[in-house]
Amino acid sequence: MFTVIGDIVGSRNLSDRAQAQRSVVTTLSRVGASIPVAQRLEPTFGDEIQGGFQTIAHATLATLLIRLELAWLAHPPPRSAQQDTKTPDLIVMRFGIGQGDVRVFEIDTQPIRQDGPGWHTARDAIDALGKKAGTRYVGPENAGAPSQAAVNAFLIARDGLVDTLNHRQQRMLLRALHGDSQKAIAELEGISESAVSQAFARGVSAVRDAQCFFGKA
Repeated sequence: MFTVIGDIVGSRNLSDRAQAQRSVVTTLSRVGASIPVAQRLEPTFGDEIQGGFQTIAHATLATLLIRLELAWLAHPPPRSAQQDTKTPDLIVMRFGIGQGDVRVFEIDTQPIRQDGPGWHTARDAIDALGKKAGTRYVGPENAGAPSQAAVNAFLIARDGLVDTLNHRQQRMLLRALHGDSQKAIAELEGISESAVSQAFARGVSAVRDAQCFFGKA
């Protein structure tokens, strides 16, 4: 299984930690409903989350969707923003992806009680980031496993490109990953299709296509 551990970066600086935790729960529910999971996405202890996937493609996609969903909540489209509703702080996370066996002790608890190499490698991956946001992968180096160097090269390039996108472009990327057309995105944002097309050319389509092609590799 490909395991994912996420951790909020700079959580002490959040103005409303209770609202932040609600945002995380909402985000995990949305992401967990949109892609196949081998083990549910859920908060664990403190500021951490966890989840499991059958493929590296789904694991990497989950980390990107979580990032974009959290950004969406903090910076929603103008037409969906309500003046009487306080938007949550932007929550920034770091993610560790691991691969290995997982031993579940109690499936009905929340969080699930478990252990095993899958979680140890995910912990090693997130620790490799230090206090920085981003995504790293640690897994076994054998013929049947994804290349650690190749996966991390993709993740570094992907996350670096997302960093260059503004809030609107990140919202466009999220909708593009869900298969929305440029016309639908333009209607949501209240802008022209030409403006959306320009944003796609400046990085939105590159991230979407890279993530899709990575899933087929």
